[in-house]
Amino acid sequence: MSTMQMSDLSLTRGELRLTRRGRLVIFLLGLTLVLGIGLMLAAGSVATPEPGTAEPTTVVTVGTGETLWDIAAGAAEDGQVQEMIEHIERLNGLESTVLLAGQELRVPTE
Repeated sequence: MSTMQMSDLSLTRGELRLTRRGRLVIFLLGLTLVLGIGLMLAAGSVATPEPGTAEPTTVVTVGTGETLWDIAAGAAEDGQVQEMIEHIERLNGLESTVLLAGQELRVPTE
């Protein structure tokens, strides 16, 4: 056996049984895995107990044939249309850039 010694395992009537040391190794591996997953999940949290200030936005109703690029170009004062598109997508939880006529979008006001 490579990492485990024969003394870590004892065989009885065709069954595989772990010794105390083997159980400790398994327990520590499991604990490490659980703690690692917990740390990864906790590291993703950015919530704070203080309420934030709402970003100033306006509601825009999508017109027939209007695209997200059109809306973003009208809202981006500095010419950064692609960044404004991404900002609008985040604000509205959009999964694609396909819009429907009559759809209402929150658009940041700078």
